[in-house]
Amino acid sequence: MKNILLLFSLAILASCASVRPYSANSVPSQPNFAKKSCWAALPSEKDNADRTPDPKLLDMQADAPVDVFFLHPTLYFGNNKAGWNAALEDEALNENVDKSTILFQASAFNGTGKIYAPRYRQAIYRSFFTQDTASARLALDLAYTDIKAAFEFYLQNYNNGRPIIIASHSQGTVHAQRLLKEFFDNKALGRRLVVAYLIGWPIRKDAFQTIPPCETPEQTGCFCSWRSFKYGHTPTDITLGEDIAVTNPLTWKMDGTFADKALNEGMIARKFGPVLPQRADAKAENGILWVHKPKFPGSFFFWKKNYHIADYNLFYMNIRNDAKRREGYFWK
Repeated sequence: MKNILLLFSLAILASCASVRPYSANSVPSQPNFAKKSCWAALPSEKDNADRTPDPKLLDMQADAPVDVFFLHPTLYFGNNKAGWNAALEDEALNENVDKSTILFQASAFNGTGKIYAPRYRQAIYRSFFTQDTASARLALDLAYTDIKAAFEFYLQNYNNGRPIIIASHSQGTVHAQRLLKEFFDNKALGRRLVVAYLIGWPIRKDAFQTIPPCETPEQTGCFCSWRSFKYGHTPTDITLGEDIAVTNPLTWKMDGTFADKALNEGMIARKFGPVLPQRADAKAENGILWVHKPKFPGSFFFWKKNYHIADYNLFYMNIRNDAKRREGYFWK
């Protein structure tokens, strides 16, 4: 988490630099998802999605009745000379993905499902800030081609007709929304959707035809979504509004009611453990989630008003327990 914070801050400067337009002649080679090296997490392999922040929590993937398809956020920051898409041969980047998002986010689901997390030629961070929107769109489109190819390979070789949880963060959610529309929304596969966690990106309440936002903790076939900010802060540079779906991860409702930190079953901070209960409250407001600054060892890193990088960390145990609860309701 510390490394993500540092890179996240430095990347803002890099994103403002003059860069070359996107060129199809300079894209990295495409992944082959038959190779295990093209996956950040597979239930058959030992990886950071298998770990738990407390010895009392167990990795249940071996006997899990459902699958989790997890799409990680942007970890490719680069500089003004970096290409628009990351190369899967970048070992340092892969290690950063594994030690951050796979460990701190994807692992939240190992008590419920078998975790599949593809590596992909993620679009560089500046894609979300640049004035060269044409290049940004091409970079994101290329990233999605990998996501789609990974999901199709997963369906053909791993899924075997099992129910599916889709989970994502930030850029991963950009692609997850597109994936849901193409494969689940108003499609036969939609009947196998347990729930989608579309976190860290604005998702409209009417984004899908047949996949509604979750309004109760018992609902399945729906999606949950939020973006975390310091309580009382209303950002001016992102999409806001009551038409944006905001799930309160402490109540799993969308009614805008303030949820006290007593309902927080446990967050994880800079280190992966211990679990810290009752540290963060939550309230949906105008398309975002407000959270009072939590107190924990190293909380001085929370000097910003945007808690985006901690969207999962703040509510880790609530997410973990919600996935298990909804899996149970799916079978009823």
